[in-house]
Amino acid sequence: MNDRSDSLLKVRPEIKTTQLNAMMGNDERFQNETLRPIIKFQNLLLVEVFKNYIKKHKNAFYEFSLEKRLEYIEKSIQKDIKFRNSLKGMIIGQFTVEEYALYIQNSSALNKRMMNMVIERLKDQMQLLENEALAY
Repeated sequence: MNDRSDSLLKVRPEIKTTQLNAMMGNDERFQNETLRPIIKFQNLLLVEVFKNYIKKHKNAFYEFSLEKRLEYIEKSIQKDIKFRNSLKGMIIGQFTVEEYALYIQNSSALNKRMMNMVIERLKDQMQLLENEALAY
């Protein structure tokens, strides 16, 4: 590995996952070994980026019920291609060259996993978004 790869791997949080075993598929292994730590590491940035997205869309998010807010998170990432690509870039930019080589072998399926993980993480962090609502 090179200095960049070593540096990237050192700053990632360690995540305890179910045991990685031989039965695990390549996509699931990549998800657990690469995507989870990166998404956790990028968490605060992802939350701030979503807050900015809300602001750019006239803060309508804060007027919705909890159920509609959860739906808004999902739809904004699934439907807004520019926004989704921006989120993907924040994650892919944290890949080592070796991880990128694995990623491009099945990028479509891995992108789906990646965005589903980001959606769930934002939904789970609704309280951080709620605090912003109190300011409006």
